Amino acid sequence: MARTLDDVHQDLRKEVADRAGALWSIARRLHADPEYAFAEHRAAALLTGELQRAGFSVRRGVAGMPTAFTARSGHGRPTVALLLEYDALPGLGHACGHHLIAAAGLGAALAVHTVLGGSAGCVTAVGSPAEEGGGGKAVEADAGVFDDVDAALMFHPGVYNWRRAPLTAQVQYRVAFHGRAAHPTGNPTEGIDALAALVELFNVLAVLGRRLPEASHVQGIVTHGGTATNIVPEYAEGLFGLRAATTPALEDLIGQLRECAEGVARATGTRAEVERATVRYDHFRDSGVLSDRFAEHLSRAGITLTPPVPGVYLGSSDIGNVSARVPAIHPFVAIMDEDGSDHTPEFAEAAASERARDVLTAATEALACTAADVLLCAGLREEAWARHGEAVGG
Repeated sequence: MARTLDDVHQDLRKEVADRAGALWSIARRLHADPEYAFAEHRAAALLTGELQRAGFSVRRGVAGMPTAFTARSGHGRPTVALLLEYDALPGLGHACGHHLIAAAGLGAALAVHTVLGGSAGCVTAVGSPAEEGGGGKAVEADAGVFDDVDAALMFHPGVYNWRRAPLTAQVQYRVAFHGRAAHPTGNPTEGIDALAALVELFNVLAVLGRRLPEASHVQGIVTHGGTATNIVPEYAEGLFGLRAATTPALEDLIGQLRECAEGVARATGTRAEVERATVRYDHFRDSGVLSDRFAEHLSRAGITLTPPVPGVYLGSSDIGNVSARVPAIHPFVAIMDEDGSDHTPEFAEAAASERARDVLTAATEALACTAADVLLCAGLREEAWARHGEAVGG
């Protein structure tokens, strides 16, 4: 007698329960040994070692990044990707809970591999470095890692229980002004003050900020402002972080930044240079049909996910670049109360708590069951792709 989908879910939950202690041990090892963007060598070695021992086909150094990897079980389509993050925050360690994301993705991939054994397509664990700065998933997406994937699944620990992540598009730009050095009293008329131009750009952007749409903003810092007080600065530079609710809105904001810089340069007699300084993170496009499945599976653990609060945005992530290509989910599951925040020492402590351990097991089960749904239910895949096409304007 053939197994039903409910039978598969039950087998997956048992498999995750049997591995729960080992997964928590891996999460704690990662938590105790934080590594940072593109240097997560021990984390990548630990995770790929577990996958390789289980029989996955492992590729390291994916997309030109030494700590990126893919690990495949099965062949062909359909293919579901489980995303693993494992970079930490300098000075704060795992204050964003990426060790839990890594352990959950690992556990879900191992469970699906054990229960389905490649019989229903392919499950791929995708190790993505540098989410906190560098955009490993964006680099992987551009390199084609997700080209043959039908769904990309992950969860993120947080302070809310939300079905989807309200994540904005973001990028950083470097703006430099070139002037002419002079002595401020000996020959002041010969100088062209590049720092004055940069300061004026801050003023213009402050005025612009008053009429930007919701979720759009520019935040800048001065990275070079001159070398001595008795020399008119011939070079000044600022770094500007831009965010917007959608990727098209971010592109509009980038255009406005360029216009402002060029206008200031004309007004001050300087020359402006505007260049992108980081990988662009696209806004996140949630696959509602897959997020609903994840929420339904997670509810078995007594955790109820709700839609996010309207108008509240929780930063940006390179999962946005993946979601522009394939149906993707990124629910938040709380490991501390709403009066807290990630990227704090308190969150790092909560990420090693018993509540975090319970959330890890529950999220791993929900990810594994959702992955099986993608592999086994053609109708679900078709609906997810159809809605994805609508979300990206296709």
